[in-house]
Amino acid sequence: MEITTSAAGMLHQQEVTKYLLTNQQGTRVAILTWGATLQEFSVDEDGQRRQLIVNLPNLADYDHNPYYLCQTLGRVAGRIAGAQFDLDGRTIHLDANEEPNASHGGPHGFTFVNWAATTTQTADTASVVLTHTATTADDKYPGNLKTTVTYTLTEENRLDITFDAQSDATTLFNPTVHTYFNVTDDQHSLDDQWLKLSGDKRLVLDQAKIPTGEMAATATTGYDFSKPRTIKDGLDQLHRTGQVEYDDAFVVEPSKDTPIATIGDTTGHREVQVYSDRNGLVVFTANPTDEKRADQRDYNALAMEAQTLPDAIHHTDFGDVILPANQPVTHLISYQYIRK
Repeated sequence: MEITTSAAGMLHQQEVTKYLLTNQQGTRVAILTWGATLQEFSVDEDGQRRQLIVNLPNLADYDHNPYYLCQTLGRVAGRIAGAQFDLDGRTIHLDANEEPNASHGGPHGFTFVNWAATTTQTADTASVVLTHTATTADDKYPGNLKTTVTYTLTEENRLDITFDAQSDATTLFNPTVHTYFNVTDDQHSLDDQWLKLSGDKRLVLDQAKIPTGEMAATATTGYDFSKPRTIKDGLDQLHRTGQVEYDDAFVVEPSKDTPIATIGDTTGHREVQVYSDRNGLVVFTANPTDEKRADQRDYNALAMEAQTLPDAIHHTDFGDVILPANQPVTHLISYQYIRK
């Protein structure tokens, strides 16, 4: 295992550091302190470097980019309807950054922070440990919340991402990393990337992408990924119903041992399995690297955001995102690369 550290540049008069983790198989993971960003997850296949995620070449491109590209989201990922919720007998009003809703933690969320970082290492793992304390002044969430995000690369080509947090007042906590995958050979499009999910339901969303509370069966629809299916095939079926993209929340079976999702390329060269201890996976098609192609709905990146189902604070059957005061919590997301 090897860990290298380098200066990534300056953002908002703050020095951003890049940490590069490399295992003996040549698998590399790069982390930027700005936004606790996953900047690289790549593998060595017979001497050829293959990127598994979509990234940007310059640090400045990660500053307030509209796609939250591979950046950490929190305190709460996804949208909170009306930018408000009831907690402990009072109504909390958040800063709305997607009127009238609060999205991805708000305008001062985890994405817009330069995290403090250290590294740790064992014989077969290397980790970057990032810490940040969000105050009650940040986007109006109650409680001063200390969060640690740890990226750990193993010699088995597994990337574990753990979120540890504790607040001095009862608050909400539902973080994720907004990771965009493309595991095809050239990463040009999603036509040759397939997806399989562990669940058979999705949330019904309104026009503002807020859950209505209803869960719909995915079987026989363009949302059916119960078996491996290319993104193109699913989109083609969605187009016949007037839908042009995926920006949807799927109900999955939480597990650290069985993937909640698997992606692969149709040539059969590689797969990535996704594990999570929570019940939701937001899937979003985008093209963060080419605005013209993005406008044409020509996608090259598939975001998969493992979390508790979005807007859970307003739907009791979506899962519990309340973090009681002075009670620690840990969440885990894992990505396992498999060479075929």
